[in-house]
Amino acid sequence: MRKVRVAAVQAAPVLFDLTGTLDRVRSLLREAASGGAQLAVFPEAFVGGYPKGLDFGVRVGSRTAEGRRWFQRYFESSLLLEGGAFTKLQQAVRDSGIHAVIGAIERDGATLYCSALFFAPDGNLLGKHRKVMPTGAERLIWGYGDGSTLTVLNTSVGRLGAVICWENYMPQLRLAMYAKGVEIYCAPTVDSRDTWTVSMRHIACEGRCFVVSAVQFLRRSDCPQGYPVDAGAEEIPIRGGSVIVDPFGQVLAGPEYNRESILHAELDLDEIVRGKFDLDVVGHYARPDIFRLTVDERPRAPVESDAGPNGCGADDTIVGSTLVRRLVE
Repeated sequence: MRKVRVAAVQAAPVLFDLTGTLDRVRSLLREAASGGAQLAVFPEAFVGGYPKGLDFGVRVGSRTAEGRRWFQRYFESSLLLEGGAFTKLQQAVRDSGIHAVIGAIERDGATLYCSALFFAPDGNLLGKHRKVMPTGAERLIWGYGDGSTLTVLNTSVGRLGAVICWENYMPQLRLAMYAKGVEIYCAPTVDSRDTWTVSMRHIACEGRCFVVSAVQFLRRSDCPQGYPVDAGAEEIPIRGGSVIVDPFGQVLAGPEYNRESILHAELDLDEIVRGKFDLDVVGHYARPDIFRLTVDERPRAPVESDAGPNGCGADDTIVGSTLVRRLVE
């Protein structure tokens, strides 16, 4: 039998405070590991934060100076995948000695992405997934990921993948993950509605995989002073709802609401094969003669330029996150 103990972390970051959030990650990883977890899954946008309720001064056709200042503050609390803050995050994972999937607001050039970062127990970054479709007003502050980060990784705890928040409502994306053989389907989110658990149970049953969904828990007291949200807003803007589900859609832990918590469950990965006996949506239960899905996993650089005939050979240069391709004859 292949058994893995996992943890779904339900907690709040220190909003607009990267250093404080990284300290919290360290503490939560330590707590998850002390409960026997071999894998800890954190919520969407945990590092960098989810600015619930902010509009950043946006109206159709106009922006405000104050909104731009709040965006700058948000930008400055995001994570570069290099340098001191990232090294501190890697060290926190290394100290815990477990695998981790951590939701982060990733800074790349002047654009922010909502990402899930996959770490090995030694702190090395194994891969990432960038949210391909920000939801609603998230499109004001986050860029779009491309197909190159539809990541499923083969690790010592199983085949890990992550689908963020309402990406889980994209049937084609789910099917792509099933085709990659995902065993532990991580679903970091801030969606704390009752319907979220229903969706997670459906996905686990549909994909015959384990689902570990970590949901943020956010109090108004976790927001910084002067946070420009209506004072009449609820005391708990994001109430949690983390849940762990088996391949038959049965809930193993949660859902947990209205408090910080870490859910633990032991997963018997052999349940996946037993479940696929009668339902394998990318195998015997598929009809490729009728339905086919094509997935473009090529990275999409925003700039590729032809320099023209001024020498011999080819020279590809990376500037920031942009591939600048010079083709010469």
